[in-house]
Amino acid sequence: MTTVHQPTGTGLPVAWHVSTRSGSGGGNCVEAGPVRDGSGRFAVRDSKDRGGPVLVYAAANWGVFLTGLRAGRLA
Repeated sequence: MTTVHQPTGTGLPVAWHVSTRSGSGGGNCVEAGPVRDGSGRFAVRDSKDRGGPVLVYAAANWGVFLTGLRAGRLA
């Protein structure tokens, strides 16, 4: 897993992690990581468009998303 510490297009400092599900050469490339401002928020972006839009989730919402993903409810 790669970690990149850099501001997003929104100016937020994020510790980006490339998803282990992002295959080489495929179209599904996602990076996510904690916003490094003490807020507990998480950010998500398309790793092919690192200067593009960034989704930012509150910590509780990110937890709900991960729980649903792991349970197979988000297909």
